[in-house]
Amino acid sequence: MSLLGQFETSVSFTSGLPAWFWPTYTIIVILIIASVWRVFTKAGHPGWAALIPIYNFYVLIKVAKRPGWWLLLMLIPFVNLVVAIIVAIDVAKAFGKGTGFGLGLAFLSFIFYPILAWGSATYDGGMPAAPELPAA
Repeated sequence: MSLLGQFETSVSFTSGLPAWFWPTYTIIVILIIASVWRVFTKAGHPGWAALIPIYNFYVLIKVAKRPGWWLLLMLIPFVNLVVAIIVAIDVAKAFGKGTGFGLGLAFLSFIFYPILAWGSATYDGGMPAAPELPAA
């Protein structure tokens, strides 16, 4: 009801969103954090690093066996998208997965990080197996 030409203009932060959105979003975020925590632990890094916003990508770069200065590339618009995809692919390779799985980590992380975290994948650092020496 308007009084003297006044209008009700209050807008809720959640206006237009269904009631199930925020609980579902919260569950997905918790699942991703727990999954990244477990991936870091599998790779020999501290799991709590998944909670620190910039440090978590630095640790992810280290899991991918890339140099730490790549974190600076994340500050450059559009370059950061390419770097994030490359790091995701390298993380997948470090766990013995292929490029397709790495693209899944980059674009569907809420599905692929839990698979990586609680699946049978083990961290090998992306290094090829050492060749066997011939017996003397």
